[in-house]
Amino acid sequence: MGCMGDVPGLKVGHAQDLSGITGVTVILAEDGAVGGVSVLGGAPGTRETDLLRPSYTVDVVHAIFLAGGSAFGLDCARGIVQYLEERGVGLSVPPARIPLVAGAIIFDLDIGDSRARPTPEMAYAAASGARATDCARGSVGAGTGATVGKLFGRDFAMKGGLGVASGEIEGFKVAALVVVNAAGDIYHPESGQILAGAYDRKERRFLAGGFRAGAAGGGEKELFGFGFGLGTHFGGNTTIGVVGVDAALTKEEVSRLALMAQAGLARAIRPVFTPYDGDTMFALATGKSSRRMPDQRGERSRLLAAIGGLGQELASRAVVDAVVHADGLGRVPSAKEILAGG
Repeated sequence: MGCMGDVPGLKVGHAQDLSGITGVTVILAEDGAVGGVSVLGGAPGTRETDLLRPSYTVDVVHAIFLAGGSAFGLDCARGIVQYLEERGVGLSVPPARIPLVAGAIIFDLDIGDSRARPTPEMAYAAASGARATDCARGSVGAGTGATVGKLFGRDFAMKGGLGVASGEIEGFKVAALVVVNAAGDIYHPESGQILAGAYDRKERRFLAGGFRAGAAGGGEKELFGFGFGLGTHFGGNTTIGVVGVDAALTKEEVSRLALMAQAGLARAIRPVFTPYDGDTMFALATGKSSRRMPDQRGERSRLLAAIGGLGQELASRAVVDAVVHADGLGRVPSAKEILAGG
C-alpha cells in the first residue's frame, strides 16, 4: 500500500467528474524536483516530455499531472501553472518565475460523456487540495474513467483505475502512482492470477491469452482482437504514472529510474507497450533525504540499481492496487464485482 506523499517533497491531489466519468491527478513538487521520463507506448499523449530528457538544459520540474480526456486533458496544465504562479513557485527567469509542468493523458471518452473532459479548473482544484497524506486509489482522479482488457473491444472491458505503492530501501523512500488504462489484461505479478481484463460477461470468463490464439488457428475474435474489427481504439489505451524518490539524483539517473519503472508495468500488464498504448512513466527525485548519494561512481550506480529495482516492484504493485480498488462505472464492471460474483 502506501502513498505518493511518503516521499518527502511530494504532494498529491485529485479531482473527478463522476457523471462524465473522467478526472485529473496532480503530483506537486513545489520545491522543485529533478525529473525524468520514459515513453514506451506507441500512441502517447504528453506535455513537456522533451524538457525532462537528459540532454536538455533545465533539470527541474514543479508538477506532474495525469489526466483523462485524451488530448483535451492536456489543457489541465493551465490550471496547475496558474496555481503555482499564484504562489511564486517556478524557475527563476527574471523578471518572472515560470512553473514547469509536465504530464500525460489517457483516453476515457468512451466510458461516460464524451463531451466531459478534465478542465483547467478541475486541475487547479486538484493542485490546491494536494496533500502529502493523500492515499486515494481506485476510481479517483485520472483513474476515474480508466478501463482495461480492450483487446476484443469495449464490450469485454473491465474497470481500471489509479493505484499507489511505497517502500524504502537503504535509507531512501520510494513511491509509485500509476493510472491503468491498458489494452491488455492485468495479472498479479507473483501468483500469475488474472485480476482484470477482457471478460465475457455472458459466459462469466476471462478471454485471457486470446490475442495469441490467432496464430494457432483461432477464430475471428482472436484474429482481429487488436481492434480492426471489434472496436478497440487506436491510441485509446495507456498506462501512465510517476515514480518518486527522496534521493538527490542527476537528470540522467532519474531518466534511468523512469525507464526501470516501466519494467514494473510489464510484470503486471500483458501485453504492454503496444502500438495501441501510450505507456509513459515519469520519475521525480526530490533530494529531501538526509542520506547523501555517494560521489564514488560504482557505489552510486549500485544504489541507483537498488532504487530502480524497488521502483519496478512498486510500479507493479500500483497496477494491481489500481484494479482491485476500482469501482464499476459506466456499465463497465470492476474486479471487485467480478470476484463477488456480480
